[in-house]
Amino acid sequence: MSDWLSPKRPYSIAHRGASAYAADCSLAAYEKAARLGADMWEVDIRSAACGTLITYHDAAFPDGQRLSSLTAAQIAEEARAQAVPAVPFAEVLALAVEKGAGIYADIKDTHATLPTLEALKSHGIEKAILGAFDPRAARMLQEADSPYPRSVLVPVGVDPFEFAAGADVIHLCWEHMERPQDELTPEFFAEVDRRGQKVVLWHEEDPDRMAVLRELPVLGICSDRPELVHPFRPPVQWPVEVACHRGACEFAPENTLSGAHCAFAAGFDYVELDLRQTADGHVVVFHDVDLDRCTTARGALSWRDLASLKDVDAGSRYESFYAGERIPRFAAFLELAKLYDGQFYVELKTVDAAKVLAEVIRADMLDRCFFWSYTMEHLRILRAASAEARLMVRRQDVPSLEAAQALSPEIIEYTMQDDLSEIADCRRMGLRSMLAYMGRNRDMFYKITEVRPDIVNLHFPFLFRDYLNQTFSRDD
Repeated sequence: MSDWLSPKRPYSIAHRGASAYAADCSLAAYEKAARLGADMWEVDIRSAACGTLITYHDAAFPDGQRLSSLTAAQIAEEARAQAVPAVPFAEVLALAVEKGAGIYADIKDTHATLPTLEALKSHGIEKAILGAFDPRAARMLQEADSPYPRSVLVPVGVDPFEFAAGADVIHLCWEHMERPQDELTPEFFAEVDRRGQKVVLWHEEDPDRMAVLRELPVLGICSDRPELVHPFRPPVQWPVEVACHRGACEFAPENTLSGAHCAFAAGFDYVELDLRQTADGHVVVFHDVDLDRCTTARGALSWRDLASLKDVDAGSRYESFYAGERIPRFAAFLELAKLYDGQFYVELKTVDAAKVLAEVIRADMLDRCFFWSYTMEHLRILRAASAEARLMVRRQDVPSLEAAQALSPEIIEYTMQDDLSEIADCRRMGLRSMLAYMGRNRDMFYKITEVRPDIVNLHFPFLFRDYLNQTFSRDD
């Protein structure tokens, strides 16, 4: 088999694209998968009545029409009418060539097997795996002398070695088992090696299970969240922590649970969030005074009680995929962080500081949050209430570092306009430094790398991740 089939770490295979953040099997899902760092894209392939290959998972549209009974033109018309993606496979391949992504072809219609092979070869795709649940597809590819490895997708309840006998890759579709990782024993992998096969794993979105799977000797792991397969790890020379400004805004609406999921799944340390209070005293995560910019509603958030906010759409203004995303309660963010062992940079807007602190303590998250506010009185209330509360002070808000210590802060935040030479002074004084930058300019990323703060607060953390990966060697 080819050299690329022996990676140093499992390939991140975006399951139907980054389908946690865009409609599955859509060009948007594959484009997001590329930006999230996926190595390969899992692509479901069907055949239209005219023989055109279509990227679509189900055999039929939501209204029941089977794709195999429609021409490519009819499929395109129905996809528009029913608001679902059904993309010609050739368009996905063209995008993959542009992005440098590999293809994991999941052939749904067995008679599409050889046309899929020819499509991959005609587009010059070098890194590809061709798979199907039907073992006949693997035999057809073998007879056609496929240059690409052949995979058989193995359902629960069958012997994987018997079911995928003769295939190059055993693709275990065990995501619905409670603890499928327990079946991946040393004896299992010894038998895999004896047969000269490789293993690809089911789509996995649970952080705890993924932490086990990514350490196993497998070829790849599928995921709706491809960033979860290989989360960010800072370079050894600079163990910087990353705060994501209002969450992963490159991929999901700001201050939403979807955005927090993405940021934490990607391995970033902190999600920065903004807190406000409803008319009936509930603490929610939202930036603006008014609802207008980020939601389909209008007026001040503080005029609404929690019940009247439950149906407010906080996602569709960002993208139609997120229609129905809600304004979350702070408590929901605190629970989500526990799933990933994540932390928060908490900005207090118009909210009761004591109530915020009480929620954090009740969730046993005091050591996982640090706080800041434009309203200094909020910080004074937090410090008076708790000597353990982690506070941040902006350098621009105090005349000197010595003056900042009146609140006993843990962190001093700088901007690119501040005197960054003071970051060294912070270290000498036992203070942690944070540098905030909301842009995407690589020259600014270089300046950040030069001064090496302890934390960076970024609106484009994935671009910064990519910059670090290019700047520091992979072995760091």
